[in-house]
Amino acid sequence: MNNSSLLLLSFSVGIMVVIQGGINARLGVLLNNTLLATSAALVMSASFTLLAVFMTVRELPSLDQLQLIPTYMWFTGGAISFLAVTLFYYIIPRIGISTAVIFGLSGQIIFAAIAGHFGWFGMPVEPITLKKVLGMMVMTLGIILIKY
Repeated sequence: MNNSSLLLLSFSVGIMVVIQGGINARLGVLLNNTLLATSAALVMSASFTLLAVFMTVRELPSLDQLQLIPTYMWFTGGAISFLAVTLFYYIIPRIGISTAVIFGLSGQIIFAAIAGHFGWFGMPVEPITLKKVLGMMVMTLGIILIKY
């Protein structure tokens, strides 16, 4: 898949995050319980993921491969996902979807720049440049203009 297609897919993911956040935050309001909405979303997500695994995975990892994976990796991603999704569904009805997404996106961009700069999580190093810092400053100004 070429870079343009990957960028378009990334843009589409951003749209999907807003749609799912809005729908599931509304579900939380209708259920009067953010945790029930989170449970429904994550159970459905796990169900679709397992279906995709059963349809596409041809060979499971060996026991040796599984034992090489640090224990924290089995739980940390899920715990952070639970926390992020639950907070998103809690925040959206209180401050609005656009404000929640804009501030969430700014947190993602700033943290991604830091994590990329140091190559955290085993990812390629992407040094912070003056151009990136200026871009983050422009984006922060944009957030301020959108919100206030």
